[in-house]
Amino acid sequence: MKAIQVKEPGTLKIVEMEEPQITNPSEVKIRMKAMGICGSDMHILHGENPFASYPRVIGHEVAGEIAEVGEAVTELNVGDKIVIEPMTSCGECYACQQGRPNVCEKVEVYGVHREGGGREVMIMPEHLVHKVDDSLDWPEIALIEPFTIGAQSIYRGHVQEGDHVFIIGAGPIGLCCLKMAKQAGAKVAISDFNEKRLAFAEKWGADCLINPHKESVENQISKWTDGMGANVVIDAVGFPQTVEQAIAVTSVAARVVVLGFDQKISEIAQVEITKKELTICGSRLQTHRFAPVVDLFNSRELNVGDLVSHQYDLNEAEEAFQLMEQAHPEVRKVVIKL
Repeated sequence: MKAIQVKEPGTLKIVEMEEPQITNPSEVKIRMKAMGICGSDMHILHGENPFASYPRVIGHEVAGEIAEVGEAVTELNVGDKIVIEPMTSCGECYACQQGRPNVCEKVEVYGVHREGGGREVMIMPEHLVHKVDDSLDWPEIALIEPFTIGAQSIYRGHVQEGDHVFIIGAGPIGLCCLKMAKQAGAKVAISDFNEKRLAFAEKWGADCLINPHKESVENQISKWTDGMGANVVIDAVGFPQTVEQAIAVTSVAARVVVLGFDQKISEIAQVEITKKELTICGSRLQTHRFAPVVDLFNSRELNVGDLVSHQYDLNEAEEAFQLMEQAHPEVRKVVIKL
């Protein structure tokens, strides 16, 4: 079978691998159909993901069809359309005991720590495979995983109906956060340097658009909230300056969710945290978000297929990654058809 493999930082190839087989009665064999390219895939390619090991078959935003089921499988059948929950946990550490397997001490992510879904065939345990409605197309199904990331940030920020939510970054994950915040009944502002992405965010329901090249973020948030500040800020970029900005534009009693990440250090005056009694938290992967997001997709409450801006065949994977490298303003989500 063919697979998309990062052999070492900077080297991505289509390689031939042996097709895996079911070895456990609770496993299923999946014919993979679509893989979304994520920012973390780009980080692995660039050698910037501290959790990845090489060589690595990448891909965690994936959709497929059940081709075979183990003897103990009860909820899935051959022919089912499915999405993969690409995360394992130990079930025993402190995080797992607190119901937060996404930050398990031994957490492993398919496509990062383990071989991912960017291949023609994959074997998965039944409990990490979610059936979806037959009416969904393959690129849509591949969007479910990034929407669980957006849903997690909304959960971590305790977004409530009527909240003023400011999202820093209108890339694919920022846009997923936008949709999920609107689903929760919030008013949403979003910032980006890319005017095309801002226009798309407006189409998706953003109430306030901010281009930091053209206007002061602090002034615009103050104006938008009548001087109150944002009740929730989601930093989907994670640069030192965006974390600092996130704290600066908050209201009192606000929540700041750090979703993007960087190893550089931010300079933050603690007085803002104490004076406003801010809650600052990280958001990683997702905690039991798959089932509700799958339900939203199945019910067609989320009309999100237009997030996919480009599609490529498997043998064009290198070209697809080159497009991502170019950061063209028209690019939103790139999907590879497997």
